[in-house]
Amino acid sequence: MNAPVPLTRRAAAEAVGTAALVAVVVGSGIQATELTRDAGLQLLANSLATVFGLGVLIALLGSVSGAHFNPVVTLAAWFTGRRTADGPSLREVAAYVPAQIAGAIGGAVLADAMFARPLVQWSTHDRSAGHLWLGEVVATAGLVWLIFGLARAGRAHLAPVAVASYIGAAYWFTSSTGFANPAVTIGRAFTDTFAGIAPASVAPFFAAQLAGAGVGLVLVAVTFGRPAPATGDEVVVPHREQHLAAPARPAEESAVVS
Repeated sequence: MNAPVPLTRRAAAEAVGTAALVAVVVGSGIQATELTRDAGLQLLANSLATVFGLGVLIALLGSVSGAHFNPVVTLAAWFTGRRTADGPSLREVAAYVPAQIAGAIGGAVLADAMFARPLVQWSTHDRSAGHLWLGEVVATAGLVWLIFGLARAGRAHLAPVAVASYIGAAYWFTSSTGFANPAVTIGRAFTDTFAGIAPASVAPFFAAQLAGAGVGLVLVAVTFGRPAPATGDEVVVPHREQHLAAPARPAEESAVVS
């Protein structure tokens, strides 16, 4: 049996993974605005970079920490597994969430540094409107539904492709461009670039994301029922005793989010 992955290493993976995700989101947004003034092309470049980057990060770090990169996913995993001990413990949640937030801020700072921008500059991109909040509810609900639905259907090994593809789609079909992630939302407040969000817009996005997570869990319960017995291959929703995978079969490769 493989040795358990220490919580410090899992938290570090969450911090580094979230930092890399935000660096991809913000950096590709900066690059896009420098290459073209066409808003559609900017969004296309930003969404494609996010899809590829997120898929790689989930595939790389899923076997270490579960590749949450998202407080909503971590909290939903705790909530659904709190009675069966299949999800993270409160101690793990307390380690993951601050790591994700710190990583997101670090990723935004890194992206700005790579493009010779001020390291910390509060975003002036106001995103305060009811239709944007609704977009966040929809984006987050779909993300939670997908992640936990894959786990309950025994198809968690599809998460790198499925979750990344969903986030790429959410860029285009939601009015908010599908943040669906409180940590990433905080990180994007630290950069006054294409991908930024004004600090005053952050709290309503949080509320919408939490509401969306609740809707997503209801959708999981309605469409998939109770969780199936653990198979050991969950990607984004790891069991409490997460282990490093041995050189794995494709179905054992060990979600997200922009």
